[in-house]
Amino acid sequence: MDEIILLKLGEIVLKGLNRRSFEDKLIGNAQRRLRPFGKFRVYTKQSTLYVEPQEDSCNLDGAYEAMKRLFGVVGLSRARACAKDKDAMLKTAQEYLGDRLSAARTFKVESKRADKTFPMTSIQLSQYVGGELDELYPNLKVDVHHPELTVYLEVRDYAAYVHADPEPGAGGLPVGINGRAVSLLSGGIDSPVASWMIAKRGIALEMVHFFSYPYTSEEAKQKVLTLAKLLTPWCGRLMVHVVPFTAIQEELRRKCPEELFTILMRRFMMRIAEKVAERTKSGAIVTGECLGQVASQTMEAMKATSAVCSLPILRPVVGMDKEEIVTIARKINTFETSILPYEDCCTVFTPRHPRLRPLPGEIEAAEAELDIDAMVAQAVEGIERIKIDP
Repeated sequence: MDEIILLKLGEIVLKGLNRRSFEDKLIGNAQRRLRPFGKFRVYTKQSTLYVEPQEDSCNLDGAYEAMKRLFGVVGLSRARACAKDKDAMLKTAQEYLGDRLSAARTFKVESKRADKTFPMTSIQLSQYVGGELDELYPNLKVDVHHPELTVYLEVRDYAAYVHADPEPGAGGLPVGINGRAVSLLSGGIDSPVASWMIAKRGIALEMVHFFSYPYTSEEAKQKVLTLAKLLTPWCGRLMVHVVPFTAIQEELRRKCPEELFTILMRRFMMRIAEKVAERTKSGAIVTGECLGQVASQTMEAMKATSAVCSLPILRPVVGMDKEEIVTIARKINTFETSILPYEDCCTVFTPRHPRLRPLPGEIEAAEAELDIDAMVAQAVEGIERIKIDP
């Protein structure tokens, strides 16, 4: 049998009677991610997802990289399948891992006997294969505590599998299993990280970007679309709803106190995001707000912006330090794009002295001069929808 990819399931295994629905969602997500790389059979058994190429032309390298970003998987490895026989496993270890066995100085063998009908215990199998490899490779020395190379043997229902040093997976839950949400995507560092974090909890995303042309440039818009593209290996296909926001900002500047402008702008963003959520059957709004980071992210300001929504507002990075957010941004490859020097709508109309803690009633008094429903309707009507494929 040829090489195969083994994916270890995470908290899915704890889902009890609902487990099958989580596994089905994970299989569907994996199949979609694998399509560019050839024809694969994907199935689950004993807390493991198997990705088995069906044609010699399959791009296993590309498939393996794609599976590293599949939410719902905590570990993965490339493995060689063989007969459930101790000598077959020994021979496969020599053939499949021969170069690594020759280059290593210390090693150990770990076995897992998921098929309890196999006549040897896990310890007996490890001792047998480990002893034979020790004899065959004079360069090797057994080290059970800190080995340079670990040879894994798994005896499962369909076959035995040999592999070495599995890698950590993306973790989390399969995208889509917990429903859909609208995520506000700016050109900054925080919002792509917040989107990634909430997708990791099994939520499919609709992205909303507020675009203030000509105050913000086409380059700024392309920057945001690039950020969405960088998220697709983790989140799957995304729809970016680009909202024309210039008219709203100009109306606020004409009729409202400057110090309240940021909070008023955020309230309009929430209203529009909720309209997009209604259209897309989304159950929440996601933002990249981080407590105390800017004027619109005090507790009082967030309360004022949340007040115009009936949907829950999810803020995954609200309690994180900036360095923690940057670390994740680097991990998911969005940081370098986020710091490109193109302004977004939030920075163009920034007041000189923004109100940090609005007084009761003053926000509503400022909005009394506005035709809110008409302004929101006009913005929603002008939305441009751009599909971003992985």
